Amino acid sequence: MPIPEPLMCEGQVTAGPGGAMTDDVGVITGDLTVRTVRRTDHLVTVTVQYTGADEWYTLTGSPAPAPDGDLELFHAAVLAAVRHGGGAVAPPVDAT
Repeated sequence: MPIPEPLMCEGQVTAGPGGAMTDDVGVITGDLTVRTVRRTDHLVTVTVQYTGADEWYTLTGSPAPAPDGDLELFHAAVLAAVRHGGGAVAPPVDAT
């Protein structure tokens, strides 16, 4: 029996030079927490926060399509993009 996909993935990352681009406040940098949540419409919402802060910001490009069963793979691609920096946004599905 296949293991069900998690509904949410969360991880910490240090943003690379140029940080991560958000819809709410523009670029954020430094130590960030990234949360990727599966929605019921086959999209995922990606939010970021300064690690330890209360406010969450929508990563530009979110919500994004991600095939069912690929949430963890998509989340890993988001973490890699933020780690790389350059105004990281939610990656296209083919980047996962």
